Amino acid sequence: MQNVFEYLGGHEQRFIEELCEYIRFPSVSAQPSHARDVSSCAKWLVDHCSSMGLKSELCATSGNPVVLATTLKAGAGTKPHFLVYGHYDVQPAEPFDLWTSPPFEPRLEGRKLFARGASDNKGQNFAHLKAVEAYLKTGTELPCELTFLIEGEEEVGSVSLASFLSQRKKSLQCEAVVISDTGIPGKKCPALTYALRGIAAFEIIVRGPGRDLHSGIFGGSVDNPAMVLSQLLAQLRDARGRIRIPGFYDDVVPLTSFERKELARLPFKDRDYQRFLGVPALFGEKGYTPMEQRTSRPTLEINGLTSGYQGDGSKTIIPAWARAKVTCRLVPDQHPEKVIKAVRAYLKKICPPTVRLEVASGHGAEPYYTSPAGAYAQAALKAVGQAFGREPLLMREGGSIPIVTEFRKTLGVDTLLVGLGLPDDNAHSPNEKFDLDCFSSGMRMGAMLWQELRGVFDARKPKRRLARR
Repeated sequence: MQNVFEYLGGHEQRFIEELCEYIRFPSVSAQPSHARDVSSCAKWLVDHCSSMGLKSELCATSGNPVVLATTLKAGAGTKPHFLVYGHYDVQPAEPFDLWTSPPFEPRLEGRKLFARGASDNKGQNFAHLKAVEAYLKTGTELPCELTFLIEGEEEVGSVSLASFLSQRKKSLQCEAVVISDTGIPGKKCPALTYALRGIAAFEIIVRGPGRDLHSGIFGGSVDNPAMVLSQLLAQLRDARGRIRIPGFYDDVVPLTSFERKELARLPFKDRDYQRFLGVPALFGEKGYTPMEQRTSRPTLEINGLTSGYQGDGSKTIIPAWARAKVTCRLVPDQHPEKVIKAVRAYLKKICPPTVRLEVASGHGAEPYYTSPAGAYAQAALKAVGQAFGREPLLMREGGSIPIVTEFRKTLGVDTLLVGLGLPDDNAHSPNEKFDLDCFSSGMRMGAMLWQELRGVFDARKPKRRLARR
């Protein structure tokens, strides 16, 4: 293994330059204007994986292409096979005026690399690729067979990947999936994430008059859709942070005392968190700590509101419609379809007859949980601890990775979430960054992980019976 580590250290500057090249593609999957950039990024990734010595393929889907890169050869089967997942698409960079430097022109500031996609997820999945390159280029035998699956639609719900998994189910059969697309509390606090929140997205639309009306001539005789929408939204949550929708909490699995103790071990200070967010005070569901609120409790958040006139000056109208984009973060064992059904029923009940109500479903993903006591999870913890030189912690993540539950459903395997992102990486926000110390430790972790997972696989193999004489 020493030659692998020496290769990683000796080529790190080149790796950073290659990562910058990867990041320069504005591969924004949510915006059709960037379709060509998304495609170009995927092609670059295929070529790069091939140059490393991987067998690479650009796979068409009903949406953006999937990149497959593997060490598997015909007739392989003596080693365990693991799948490494990542995504090359990124969030929109707007608002551009809040960026210190152009979002797709990587900027180095000490050991920090600023750019859209640097942490989410190009830097994190690139660390795993470089760890495998170190094996291949030094002639060191990999303990496991690996397939990298890097998609281009994660930021829009992985809409094409479920069917792709079904089509490629046989070749993608594996022992487990490895993902670095989550976070850690700090460079001195590595962690394994054992649970993710799910998501249910929907849009609430309130329609009133057939056109915008003069608020002086008609005001007072017709209900205002913007006012009605505001009143509806105000009834979705109470002053204690509790969601008021009947049945919303029915399937929520409570935190165990062990989990609450583990979350309390994380280096988290409420006052520092408040200062980092720039808010005058924290707010959350009563009876839970801020860490528990943001990782382990369900939520309902308004993501956007629009209605009426938005230009300079005033325009005295009653708007014809009003819209709100909303997402609920879900925890085990909530289901997106059931939650949206409950939302729709509650809104229909409280909506006045003076307007027309629509609730349009968006993307959804089930929450994810796997036991941190499992053998592969324990092996991952060991690799993380060795790479960072610190005892790793256990944590739950507040975000969602929609495809994780699909891996379990289609391939029948669990996922090891070994994140490299820091709390201040500004994922989905202006001035996103990736810490290069995490990149370095992530490459080492990626190199060690396959040794540890192979050990678990070998221990699980049935013992050969001694032949009787």
